[in-house]
Amino acid sequence: MTQLGDTVYIVSEESPVIKTFTDTLIPLADIHVEGMTDPSDIVASVVDRQLYVADGDCIWRVSVDNQSYVKWQPTESTDTFRANTLSVTSRRLLVTSSRPAHLREYSTTDRQLLRVVDLPGYVGELYHGVETTRGTFVIGYSHKYPSQQRAVSTTE
Repeated sequence: MTQLGDTVYIVSEESPVIKTFTDTLIPLADIHVEGMTDPSDIVASVVDRQLYVADGDCIWRVSVDNQSYVKWQPTESTDTFRANTLSVTSRRLLVTSSRPAHLREYSTTDRQLLRVVDLPGYVGELYHGVETTRGTFVIGYSHKYPSQQRAVSTTE
């Protein structure tokens, strides 16, 4: 779920539909994204008025103004890449991937990979990541080792 202005956008697993509502939860017209199969997260950019949807091995960029969309398949990705969650700041899109556990940062203007942040070996499941205004990352994850449970930490 994400919000842009007075509109709330929601994706559901195994659905090609982005549900839209007013901020008082009055239903609006749905956005149908042909080819979207299993969305796991959605974020909105106030800078370019675009929605970004994580959908397995790709990301969908959807215009909130005219509902046009583009499938964004990272060219450097391998068959183990899976976009799990997203975070957007200014002109950068942060993608968390749990196979293997790392962060990928892309430019929203030209879709180019800006950097890959490999995470320490003790990171088991990566749940989410966000970039701070200082250029560091805050991640939520579980440890590989059973004696340690869930954690949040920062990385550069």
